[in-house]
Amino acid sequence: MKAIHPSDEDLRATILAAFAADTRIASADLRVGVLNGVAHLAGAAASLKVRETAEELVKNVGGLRGVVNRIEAPGAPSPARRIDLIEKENET
Repeated sequence: MKAIHPSDEDLRATILAAFAADTRIASADLRVGVLNGVAHLAGAAASLKVRETAEELVKNVGGLRGVVNRIEAPGAPSPARRIDLIEKENET
């Protein structure tokens, strides 16, 4: 049986809800888009830790294929066009 994948809109809503619920990043100025199952993060964070926390939260959302983290933060690498693919456990 083929797995049903959530829509990009559903994935974006799930990510936004996770961001709003997490006090570590709720006040950060972050934007989220999802295209073809890949989350694109942008905006500005006060610290590298906030940037990393946002990415980790997104990687825990089921149904995503990857993450592009373009969040600006002090000490963060230059925003790249690299896509970090999310490894999946065996899907049946």
